[in-house]
Amino acid sequence: MKNKEKTELSTELSKKTFWVRLREEKYLQIMAILGVIWMLIFNYAPMYGILVAFKKNYKITTPLFSWKFLSSEWAAHGGFQHFINFFKDAEFGNLMLNTLGISILKLLINFPLPIMFALLLNEVRNDKFKKFVQTVSYLPHFLSWVVLGGILTTWLGDGGLINEILMSVGILKEPISFLAYPKYFWGIVIGSDVWKELGWSAIIYLAAISGIDQEMYEAARVDGASRWKQVWTITLPSILPTITIMFILAVGGLMSSNFDQIFVLYNPLNAPRSNTIDIYTYTTAMRSMRYSYASAIGLFKSVVAFILLFIANTVTKKLNDTSLF
Repeated sequence: MKNKEKTELSTELSKKTFWVRLREEKYLQIMAILGVIWMLIFNYAPMYGILVAFKKNYKITTPLFSWKFLSSEWAAHGGFQHFINFFKDAEFGNLMLNTLGISILKLLINFPLPIMFALLLNEVRNDKFKKFVQTVSYLPHFLSWVVLGGILTTWLGDGGLINEILMSVGILKEPISFLAYPKYFWGIVIGSDVWKELGWSAIIYLAAISGIDQEMYEAARVDGASRWKQVWTITLPSILPTITIMFILAVGGLMSSNFDQIFVLYNPLNAPRSNTIDIYTYTTAMRSMRYSYASAIGLFKSVVAFILLFIANTVTKKLNDTSLF
């Protein structure tokens, strides 16, 4: 009986504490509710449009919230005809190769670079130089890919800056139009992504590093640990949860190859290595006007992305007990 009374008392106290906290944090709760409403309107409500992927031939003039749309003919094979057609498409293999090739290279190269950059920047003791480097590295992030795409197209052209530099040091004998050759495209995408996002991506790691207890470093210095030893034994383990969360999100985005970036650098000459799932979906919908087929491709990409996210979350949870859910 005593245990039962204690349980009931603790339940009443927890309920009372909940309502007290809710009243005390009412403004924070209002802000949170507004965020939830925004997500429901712009993220969940549009999911109704997934039905387009299972219709035979959706026309953009047909309102989604109408009986005409709901009663329109479904695609063959239980609505999965467009998915089957995509898997049988002659471009399917190349699309998957380009999408996963670019995304995996970004994961292997562009994911660890901001971590290393943040670690190096944290070791800089000259505040003026540190702020200068941070400012210079952050700036490209605030330029859109349309602007940067124009700059890169000019630099990588026959008479561009890159050709002039390479010819002046003797690497090239004659200018090359880099964006006209598929073999250079992946390297251009990876390099330009590093240039634009390196500094900005390092911010979250710098924030995590700034939250580390400084007494740990003082104790390590007393024990005679070198700067490298401190980074390896204190800094990296302390920011490992942050790295893990960012890694999970990066794995979940493997099926997205940054449409904006590739779209501004894409041209028919480099299409064999620049035609990704995002580009193919855009051209299918906007140029061929095959909206149901394009919706099916987009849904396929989202499902695969969710599976990858779930796998990465499960693996990291088992390895270091850190996960999104």
